[in-house]
Amino acid sequence: MKRVFIREEFCIGCGICEIHCIVQNSKSKDIIKAYKKETPRPLSRIRVEKNRPSSFSIQCRNCENPPCVVTCLSGAMHLDEETGLVRYDEEKCMGCWTCVMVCPYDAIRIDPKRRVVAKCDLCPMLDVPACVANCPNEALVYQEVSL
Repeated sequence: MKRVFIREEFCIGCGICEIHCIVQNSKSKDIIKAYKKETPRPLSRIRVEKNRPSSFSIQCRNCENPPCVVTCLSGAMHLDEETGLVRYDEEKCMGCWTCVMVCPYDAIRIDPKRRVVAKCDLCPMLDVPACVANCPNEALVYQEVSL
């Protein structure tokens, strides 16, 4: 299975990964429409932490034993047995934020306007996640891992 990894030494904290994540998760898939016209504006599923001199991105790590799945009260967070990925069903989310509180990476974002959460899904409709494909310094890599 593949995962996104950060190479901190190459991250310049530009936030382009966040922008492309927002666009990928928008209805329009258009940068201007996603930012200026869509309401509520889509959330980025990746966040850049800027701690000079180093910066790094934070997104779901798809833990082997994910605490978000164990504590999810509604079953919205679940483990895909086939891929080993943590999946999220927005329709089941009841906005309790339990998953947010237990995530060891602070990778689950709250969407307060819609009272749901957002987490990285590795852009299943793309060969390479949008954040990785558009990282100008190749600080994000999408590679095979064995668990």
